[in-house]
Amino acid sequence: MAEEKTQSKEDENIVFIGSKPFMNYVTGVVMQFTTKGSNEVVVKARGKFISRAVDVAEVATKRFLKEHGIKIKDIKIDSEEFENKEGKKVNVSTIEITLTK
Repeated sequence: MAEEKTQSKEDENIVFIGSKPFMNYVTGVVMQFTTKGSNEVVVKARGKFISRAVDVAEVATKRFLKEHGIKIKDIKIDSEEFENKEGKKVNVSTIEITLTK
């Protein structure tokens, strides 16, 4: 029996940063505020993508959403422990940047 992942309303306003082209993420954040009418969007990233998450948040707020009054509400940093391919426990840093109207 396959487990079906249902996306809650809360998960819809999260943008996970990865290796796709930079502007895809900026567009995602902008779309959340403009077409979906979200009041809050969370930009999340881990490890080497943290700097990209910061850039996405900055470009979205300062260049594309300036006239909408979008601001950075909160920044949370943490680390997660997981096992790598060799079975060794590794810590990876994480960041959550909350943007709000």
